[in-house]
Amino acid sequence: MTGRRDLAEMLHPLLQALIAAELPVLAEYGISMWGYTVLGALDEGSVRTQAALAEVIGADKTRIISTLDRLQTAGLIIREPDPRDRRARILAITDEGREVRRSVRAEIQANEERLLARLPEADRRGFLNALQTLHRLPREEITDRSALDRRPARRPDAARGH
Repeated sequence: MTGRRDLAEMLHPLLQALIAAELPVLAEYGISMWGYTVLGALDEGSVRTQAALAEVIGADKTRIISTLDRLQTAGLIIREPDPRDRRARILAITDEGREVRRSVRAEIQANEERLLARLPEADRRGFLNALQTLHRLPREEITDRSALDRRPARRPDAARGH
């Protein structure tokens, strides 16, 4: 498969363009990309505490506090002390937060549908299936270089064709 670009090399410009297309939608609803990510994680019920949220979304737990503050002030989430551990906060999305997330997602996905319509139906289904499969992989599996480390070592002069 020589000659093809690396996945990150192809996906990075696409991701940057998709984010640029999403930013006006997010601004219209008064939330940031991190805010949208938080609403998604809470709406899917995948987290309860701020520490768990940070882990799920791949953010530093101290850096998402301002995002949580803004979402709470806007009435999109609630944070309450955990009765079992008063140092921890239990997070929940509000009905208004759920509605904002639903509206933002609908607008974002309408643009994505416009882009995906450029692909033949079979390619579109295959692309989405492959992307969902790769998205579900644990980060450690993607970043694990141990498979590369098990390859026979290449001699430096052999790599240069000597």
